[in-house]
Amino acid sequence: MTGELLGRIVLSKAGRDKGRRFVVVAIEDDAHVRIADGGLRKIARAKKKKLKHLSFERAYVKDLESMLAATGNTADAALRKALALDHETGENKEG
Repeated sequence: MTGELLGRIVLSKAGRDKGRRFVVVAIEDDAHVRIADGGLRKIARAKKKKLKHLSFERAYVKDLESMLAATGNTADAALRKALALDHETGENKEG
């Protein structure tokens, strides 16, 4: 299951960021992942969050590996754009 979590769009259910949408950018262990949105929470300082505090959407971000490999703020801008595209137009949806 851990492989399918990377790149998934999630909604925070608890904490100061409750109600905000993020992307899973790394997997820490069986109970924790690192999430970022490119704005409030940049990829370089991704937040460690428990899986039980996240609600998983069906959508995912394509080409996450290439985004993470980008230098500077390019990765954060691409992440913000991917979240906005999914939210506004419904693109990047699974099945």
